[in-house]
Amino acid sequence: MVSGVLVWMQPWSSESRLALIGVEVFAWWLLAMALQEQTTRPLQTLSNVIASLREEDYSFRARNAVAEDVLGELSLEVNALADMLSGEKVRTIEATALLQRVVDEIDAPLFAFDPAHKLRLVNPAGEHLLRQSKTRMLGRSAAELCLQPCLAAENESVVELELTESQARWLVRRSSFRQNGVPHTLVVLSDVSRALREEERRAWQRLIRVLGHELSNSLAPIKSIAGSLSSRVSATPMDAAVRSDLQRGLEIIEARSASLHRFLDAYRRLAQMPAPVLRDVALAPLVARAAGMETRIRVRVQPGPSVVFQADPDQLEQMFINLVRNAADAVLETWPAAGEMPEAPSMADSEKVVVRWDAGDEDVTLMVDDEGPGLLNPANVFTPFYTTKPNGSGVGLVLSRQIAEAHGGRIEIANRADGRGCSVKVVLPRLPSCAVTDGSV
Repeated sequence: MVSGVLVWMQPWSSESRLALIGVEVFAWWLLAMALQEQTTRPLQTLSNVIASLREEDYSFRARNAVAEDVLGELSLEVNALADMLSGEKVRTIEATALLQRVVDEIDAPLFAFDPAHKLRLVNPAGEHLLRQSKTRMLGRSAAELCLQPCLAAENESVVELELTESQARWLVRRSSFRQNGVPHTLVVLSDVSRALREEERRAWQRLIRVLGHELSNSLAPIKSIAGSLSSRVSATPMDAAVRSDLQRGLEIIEARSASLHRFLDAYRRLAQMPAPVLRDVALAPLVARAAGMETRIRVRVQPGPSVVFQADPDQLEQMFINLVRNAADAVLETWPAAGEMPEAPSMADSEKVVVRWDAGDEDVTLMVDDEGPGLLNPANVFTPFYTTKPNGSGVGLVLSRQIAEAHGGRIEIANRADGRGCSVKVVLPRLPSCAVTDGSV
């Protein structure tokens, strides 16, 4: 402005003064544009880069950043910050992917709940346990998923969850973590049913060994003495009525001693069952032989796939015989003439006990269905010494489960959905090399 005034004061013509002032204005405009290029544009670029960083977009950088001026140094620092944040984001994504992969590979069911007890995280093992997909479960409450006992129980305590038909017990481990500042509860479940049953089995075995040893030492001489006294009574002159009473009493003592000895032998087999000797076993003929051992009623064997897998055939046959016998006993409890056995198996009864099986890539499943009265107390079916039969020992099902678990399998017993009796499901693992082909018994 000062230079314009000085030009206007010169004794020049108006046209000259206006031309000089115009040239000066144009020069100032060029200077302003140069200053804008040097300051305004870098600042706008830096503003755009910082805005993208705020939006977690680390792909933008400030161009032509040099260390020759203050704005250039600022641009270099912003670019370095963007590079660092981009690297941190990549590392975070990789760590999150690795964590998700680890969580997915964990065999134990894993759940995460928010403060309102809504499910926010579940792994495939948890989906398998609850038999639902992740999309259906996320956002639902622990009570809706039947997992509320896991949040209410003490940490590292054992709970029973009503999730499947089998009696499973779970060790609950809980911990806390924060996500976006919100506290969450992490629940990890470990199936300890088999470990607890193994510990219970060892306790029963120790008890059976002690009781069996002590009672056997007493029963053998009692039976022998009763037999000797019975012979002497027969040879000793006495009143006929007295002799009859003595002989009847001694016969009862001898019979009960023998019965108790057989009872102890059954439990001794439970306590001394050897480890299975695995070899190739064809399932169809094994099931057919076990079903053929039941002669009181006709057992229907439903043909299934022909499968050969690794197992101990003697132990499996004993398990199948026990299960078929239990099913037949249940059916005979509902026989029209209670207490009377049928004279011969009848085709009319062929549907009252049905044995069937199926085979997958990883396991073999055998089912034994009966039309008996069903189970009044399913929780006690695998309890040693527990039986509802007048002459039962409470060993058959316990021994069957012990055989199945020794093979790495399991047994599930439940009342049938149609209310027509009980269903026993035996799941046994098979080796991948075993082939399955269509066939029949």
